[in-house]
Amino acid sequence: MSEQKESSVLFSLKELMNLEEDRIKQEEEQKAAATAAAERARLDAERRAREEQEARIRAEEERRRDEERRAREEAARLEAIRQAEVEKARVEAEQKARLEAMAAQQQHERKLAELQHDESKKKMRKTMIGLSAGVVLLLGTGIGAYVHYSNQAAAEKLARDEQTRLLEEEKKKLEAQMKEQQQKVDSLLGQLSSAKDEATRLALQKQLEEEKAKQEKMRTGGGGGPRPAGGGGAAKPCNCAPGDPLCSCL
Repeated sequence: MSEQKESSVLFSLKELMNLEEDRIKQEEEQKAAATAAAERARLDAERRAREEQEARIRAEEERRRDEERRAREEAARLEAIRQAEVEKARVEAEQKARLEAMAAQQQHERKLAELQHDESKKKMRKTMIGLSAGVVLLLGTGIGAYVHYSNQAAAEKLARDEQTRLLEEEKKKLEAQMKEQQQKVDSLLGQLSSAKDEATRLALQKQLEEEKAKQEKMRTGGGGGPRPAGGGGAAKPCNCAPGDPLCSCL
Protein backbone atom coordinates (compact mmCIF):
# COMPACT_ATOMS: atom_id res chain seq x y z
CA MET A 1 0.00 0.00 0.00
CA SER A 2 2.85 2.38 0.82
CA GLU A 3 4.54 1.62 -2.48
CA GLN A 4 1.39 2.48 -4.32
CA LYS A 5 1.21 5.82 -2.52
CA GLU A 6 4.86 6.51 -3.21
CA SER A 7 4.33 5.72 -6.87
CA SER A 8 1.34 8.03 -6.98
CA VAL A 9 3.32 10.85 -5.38
CA LEU A 10 6.17 10.38 -7.84
CA PHE A 11 3.72 10.47 -10.72
CA SER A 12 2.18 13.67 -9.40
CA LEU A 13 5.61 15.28 -9.01
CA LYS A 14 6.52 14.27 -12.53
CA GLU A 15 3.30 15.72 -13.85
CA LEU A 16 3.94 18.94 -11.99
CA MET A 17 7.46 19.13 -13.40
CA ASN A 18 6.15 18.54 -16.91
CA LEU A 19 3.56 21.24 -16.45
CA GLU A 20 6.21 23.62 -15.14
CA GLU A 21 8.46 22.85 -18.10
CA ASP A 22 5.55 23.44 -20.48
CA ARG A 23 4.78 26.74 -18.76
CA ILE A 24 8.39 27.85 -18.95
CA LYS A 25 8.59 26.78 -22.58
CA GLN A 26 5.40 28.70 -23.42
CA GLU A 27 6.71 31.78 -21.65
CA GLU A 28 9.96 31.58 -23.59
CA GLU A 29 8.06 31.10 -26.85
CA GLN A 30 5.82 34.08 -26.01
CA LYS A 31 8.88 36.19 -25.16
CA ALA A 32 10.56 35.17 -28.43
CA ALA A 33 7.38 35.93 -30.37
CA ALA A 34 7.03 39.31 -28.65
CA THR A 35 10.69 40.09 -29.35
CA ALA A 36 10.29 39.10 -33.01
CA ALA A 37 7.10 41.19 -33.31
CA ALA A 38 8.83 44.18 -31.71
CA GLU A 39 11.75 43.79 -34.10
CA ARG A 40 9.42 43.57 -37.07
CA ALA A 41 7.55 46.65 -35.85
CA ARG A 42 10.86 48.51 -35.42
CA LEU A 43 12.03 47.52 -38.89
CA ASP A 44 8.66 48.51 -40.39
CA ALA A 45 8.79 51.85 -38.61
CA GLU A 46 12.32 52.47 -39.86
CA ARG A 47 11.31 51.47 -43.39
CA ARG A 48 8.28 53.79 -43.32
CA ALA A 49 10.45 56.61 -41.95
CA ARG A 50 12.99 56.07 -44.76
CA GLU A 51 10.25 55.98 -47.37
CA GLU A 52 8.66 59.14 -45.98
CA GLN A 53 12.04 60.89 -45.91
CA GLU A 54 12.79 59.81 -49.48
CA ALA A 55 9.33 60.98 -50.56
CA ARG A 56 9.94 64.37 -48.90
CA ILE A 57 13.34 64.64 -50.61
CA ARG A 58 11.83 63.76 -54.00
CA ALA A 59 8.99 66.26 -53.50
CA GLU A 60 11.43 68.99 -52.46
CA GLU A 61 13.66 68.25 -55.47
CA GLU A 62 10.67 68.33 -57.81
CA ARG A 63 9.50 71.62 -56.28
CA ARG A 64 12.99 73.09 -56.69
CA ARG A 65 13.18 71.97 -60.34
CA ASP A 66 9.74 73.48 -61.01
CA GLU A 67 10.79 76.77 -59.44
CA GLU A 68 14.02 76.85 -61.48
CA ARG A 69 12.12 76.05 -64.68
CA ARG A 70 9.56 78.80 -63.98
CA ALA A 71 12.37 81.23 -63.17
CA ARG A 72 14.12 80.40 -66.46
CA GLU A 73 10.91 80.80 -68.42
CA GLU A 74 10.14 84.12 -66.73
CA ALA A 75 13.68 85.37 -67.37
CA ALA A 76 13.42 84.33 -71.02
CA ARG A 77 10.04 86.06 -71.35
CA LEU A 78 11.32 89.29 -69.78
CA GLU A 79 14.44 89.21 -71.97
CA ALA A 80 12.31 88.71 -75.08
CA ILE A 81 10.12 91.66 -74.07
CA ARG A 82 13.19 93.82 -73.40
CA GLN A 83 14.78 92.97 -76.73
CA ALA A 84 11.49 93.58 -78.50
CA GLU A 85 11.15 97.01 -76.85
CA VAL A 86 14.72 97.90 -77.82
CA GLU A 87 14.09 96.78 -81.39
CA LYS A 88 10.83 98.71 -81.50
CA ALA A 89 12.55 101.89 -80.30
CA ARG A 90 15.31 101.44 -82.88
CA VAL A 91 12.82 100.87 -85.70
CA GLU A 92 10.76 103.90 -84.69
CA ALA A 93 13.89 106.07 -84.53
CA GLU A 94 15.04 104.92 -87.96
CA GLN A 95 11.55 105.38 -89.40
CA LYS A 96 11.38 108.90 -87.98
CA ALA A 97 14.83 109.74 -89.37
CA ARG A 98 13.85 108.44 -92.80
CA LEU A 99 10.62 110.42 -92.87
CA GLU A 100 12.51 113.53 -91.81
CA ALA A 101 15.03 112.92 -94.60
CA MET A 102 12.18 112.58 -97.11
CA ALA A 103 10.65 115.83 -95.85
CA ALA A 104 14.02 117.58 -96.13
CA GLN A 105 14.44 116.29 -99.68
CA GLN A 106 11.01 117.60 -100.68
CA GLN A 107 11.76 120.96 -99.05
CA HIS A 108 15.06 121.08 -100.91
CA GLU A 109 13.32 120.36 -104.23
CA ARG A 110 10.75 123.08 -103.56
CA LYS A 111 13.51 125.59 -102.83
CA LEU A 112 15.29 124.57 -106.00
CA ALA A 113 12.07 125.04 -107.95
CA GLU A 114 11.62 128.51 -106.48
CA LEU A 115 15.22 129.44 -107.28
CA GLN A 116 14.91 128.16 -110.84
CA HIS A 117 11.63 130.01 -111.27
CA ASP A 118 13.19 133.25 -110.00
CA GLU A 119 16.16 132.75 -112.30
CA SER A 120 13.84 132.23 -115.27
CA LYS A 121 11.96 135.40 -114.39
CA LYS A 122 15.23 137.35 -114.19
CA LYS A 123 16.33 136.04 -117.58
CA MET A 124 13.00 136.96 -119.12
CA ARG A 125 13.11 140.48 -117.67
CA LYS A 126 16.63 141.01 -119.00
CA THR A 127 15.59 139.76 -122.41
CA MET A 128 12.58 142.10 -122.51
CA ILE A 129 14.70 145.11 -121.51
CA GLY A 130 17.22 144.37 -124.23
CA LEU A 131 14.55 143.81 -126.85
CA SER A 132 12.66 146.98 -125.91
CA ALA A 133 15.74 149.02 -126.95
CA GLY A 134 15.83 147.35 -130.40
CA VAL A 135 13.89 147.89 -133.55
CA VAL A 136 10.31 146.86 -134.24
CA LEU A 137 11.50 143.78 -136.12
CA LEU A 138 13.38 142.54 -133.08
CA LEU A 139 10.31 143.20 -130.96
CA GLY A 140 8.53 140.28 -132.61
CA THR A 141 11.54 138.09 -131.95
CA GLY A 142 11.55 139.21 -128.32
CA ILE A 143 7.88 138.35 -127.95
CA GLY A 144 8.56 134.88 -129.34
CA ALA A 145 11.45 134.38 -126.90
CA TYR A 146 9.24 135.49 -124.03
CA VAL A 147 6.56 133.00 -125.01
CA HIS A 148 9.21 130.31 -125.35
CA TYR A 149 10.63 131.00 -121.90
CA SER A 150 7.16 131.19 -120.40
CA ASN A 151 6.18 127.87 -121.91
CA GLN A 152 9.46 126.31 -120.81
CA ALA A 153 9.06 127.62 -117.25
CA ALA A 154 5.45 126.41 -117.13
CA ALA A 155 6.50 122.97 -118.37
CA GLU A 156 9.29 122.76 -115.81
CA LYS A 157 6.91 123.83 -113.05
CA LEU A 158 4.40 121.19 -114.10
CA ALA A 159 7.14 118.54 -114.08
CA ARG A 160 8.30 119.65 -110.64
CA ASP A 161 4.75 119.68 -109.31
CA GLU A 162 4.15 116.20 -110.69
CA GLN A 163 7.34 114.92 -109.12
CA THR A 164 6.42 116.51 -105.79
CA ARG A 165 2.95 114.93 -105.98
CA LEU A 166 4.43 111.50 -106.72
CA LEU A 167 6.86 111.87 -103.82
CA GLU A 168 4.00 112.80 -101.51
CA GLU A 169 1.98 109.78 -102.63
CA GLU A 170 4.95 107.46 -102.18
CA LYS A 171 5.62 108.96 -98.76
CA LYS A 172 2.03 108.40 -97.64
CA LYS A 173 2.06 104.87 -99.02
CA LEU A 174 5.31 104.09 -97.21
CA GLU A 175 4.02 105.56 -93.96
CA ALA A 176 0.86 103.44 -94.20
CA GLN A 177 2.85 100.28 -94.96
CA MET A 178 5.29 100.86 -92.12
CA LYS A 179 2.44 101.66 -89.72
CA GLU A 180 0.67 98.43 -90.67
CA GLN A 181 3.91 96.46 -90.28
CA GLN A 182 4.57 98.06 -86.90
CA GLN A 183 1.07 97.05 -85.78
CA LYS A 184 1.86 93.44 -86.73
CA VAL A 185 5.11 93.58 -84.74
CA ASP A 186 3.35 95.14 -81.73
CA SER A 187 0.63 92.48 -81.87
CA LEU A 188 3.22 89.69 -81.89
CA LEU A 189 5.05 91.36 -79.00
CA GLY A 190 1.83 91.39 -76.99
CA GLN A 191 1.16 87.73 -77.76
CA LEU A 192 4.75 86.81 -76.90
CA SER A 193 4.60 88.57 -73.53
CA SER A 194 1.46 86.63 -72.57
CA ALA A 195 2.48 83.23 -74.00
CA LYS A 196 2.14 80.38 -71.47
CA ASP A 197 4.29 77.62 -72.92
CA GLU A 198 7.65 77.32 -74.64
CA ALA A 199 6.27 76.00 -77.95
CA THR A 200 3.95 78.98 -78.36
CA ARG A 201 6.74 81.38 -77.47
CA LEU A 202 9.07 79.79 -80.03
CA ALA A 203 6.40 79.99 -82.74
CA LEU A 204 5.61 83.62 -81.90
CA GLN A 205 9.33 84.47 -81.78
CA LYS A 206 9.77 82.99 -85.26
CA GLN A 207 6.82 84.99 -86.61
CA LEU A 208 8.19 88.11 -84.90
CA GLU A 209 11.59 87.65 -86.55
CA GLU A 210 9.93 87.20 -89.96
CA GLU A 211 7.85 90.37 -89.52
CA LYS A 212 10.94 92.27 -88.33
CA ALA A 213 12.79 91.09 -91.45
CA LYS A 214 9.94 92.39 -93.62
CA GLN A 215 10.00 95.65 -91.68
CA GLU A 216 13.77 95.97 -92.14
CA LYS A 217 13.46 95.26 -95.86
CA MET A 218 10.72 97.88 -96.15
CA ARG A 219 12.73 100.40 -94.15
CA THR A 220 15.90 99.96 -96.25
CA GLY A 221 13.98 100.34 -99.50
CA GLY A 222 13.48 96.70 -100.44
CA GLY A 223 9.75 96.94 -99.83
CA GLY A 224 9.23 99.99 -101.99
CA GLY A 225 9.95 103.56 -101.05
CA PRO A 226 9.78 107.00 -102.65
CA ARG A 227 11.65 107.10 -105.97
CA PRO A 228 12.14 109.97 -108.33
CA ALA A 229 9.55 110.22 -111.06
CA GLY A 230 10.49 108.85 -114.45
CA GLY A 231 12.01 105.50 -113.42
CA GLY A 232 15.69 104.61 -113.83
CA GLY A 233 16.58 106.56 -116.96
CA ALA A 234 19.61 108.73 -117.54
CA ALA A 235 20.51 111.20 -114.82
CA LYS A 236 19.17 114.72 -115.28
CA PRO A 237 21.77 117.41 -115.92
CA CYS A 238 22.60 119.57 -112.94
CA ASN A 239 20.73 122.87 -113.11
CA CYS A 240 21.32 124.16 -109.59
CA ALA A 241 21.59 127.89 -109.10
CA PRO A 242 25.18 129.08 -108.50
CA GLY A 243 25.99 129.08 -104.79
CA ASP A 244 22.96 126.95 -103.84
CA PRO A 245 23.91 125.37 -100.46
CA LEU A 246 21.26 122.66 -100.86
CA CYS A 247 22.32 121.52 -104.34
CA SER A 248 22.42 117.71 -104.60
CA CYS A 249 24.87 117.79 -107.53
CA LEU A 250 27.77 118.66 -105.23
